[in-house]
Amino acid sequence: MTQTNNVRAGIALMIAATIVFALQDGISRHLAGTYNTYMVVMLRYWFFAAFVIALAARAPGGLAAAARTRQPGLQILRGLLLAGEICVAVYGFTILGLIESQAVFICYPLLVAALSGPVLGEKVGWRRWSAIGVGCVGVLIILQPGMGVFNPWAVIPLISALMFAFYGLLTRYAARQDSTATSFFWTGIVGALVMTCIGLWFWEPMVPRDWFWMGLLCITGVLGHWLLIKCYEMAEASAVQPFAYFHLMWSAILGITIFDETLRPAVVAGAGLVVAAGLFTLWRERRQG
Repeated sequence: MTQTNNVRAGIALMIAATIVFALQDGISRHLAGTYNTYMVVMLRYWFFAAFVIALAARAPGGLAAAARTRQPGLQILRGLLLAGEICVAVYGFTILGLIESQAVFICYPLLVAALSGPVLGEKVGWRRWSAIGVGCVGVLIILQPGMGVFNPWAVIPLISALMFAFYGLLTRYAARQDSTATSFFWTGIVGALVMTCIGLWFWEPMVPRDWFWMGLLCITGVLGHWLLIKCYEMAEASAVQPFAYFHLMWSAILGITIFDETLRPAVVAGAGLVVAAGLFTLWRERRQG
């Protein structure tokens, strides 16, 4: 992947990606609220697998080059983790809604920072640990344990964030030997295979209008990944990553206007702390880089 240094274009692409991913979350919530989550994720992965196969076939070396890896066990584990994380996240949307789920899920960059030491052997200094602590306080404010209003289902997006953090760390580890194209290929193929083995047992007939939404879900999934790829081609990750938090804002707008969700003051305060801690962590990584 050849990278340029057009920060403005990179920021624009990142914001566009967050809009697409928020739309994807909204469609996922609608479909998973009507049909089984496993079936919805399975159909989404079928389209994703077709996309990565088409992408690999057009690349130099074709499918054989994309599938070539010296760490198949790690690549399979990555694919399983992401497929499981998507199932957990989509199920969380149906139980808690978009706002509550995304407000907790955005702590995953802090989990990546905390786990980068034991998993990747990276040094985690006291400033980063302080930011992680602030982010944990933000999550606790959102969840409100011990306040008489704690919903045990609120741990679902926390589990999703933890799974996604491990997936991100394993992706960084895999990048030491495999290319981005190889990791992308294995992610789509492994996810499609495992979700087919599970999802076919939960097949439900879908009404015609929901096939339209299913098709749109598949398109937004591929478009979101394409926008991210182009974004990181345009600019360094440290320059554009802070704008990924726009995802929370778009999800809140969708949740309020389409799904009649409410925005609790605790969610605003807690999410603000999590975002602030995440931005500080990104700033520290950029300075050290």
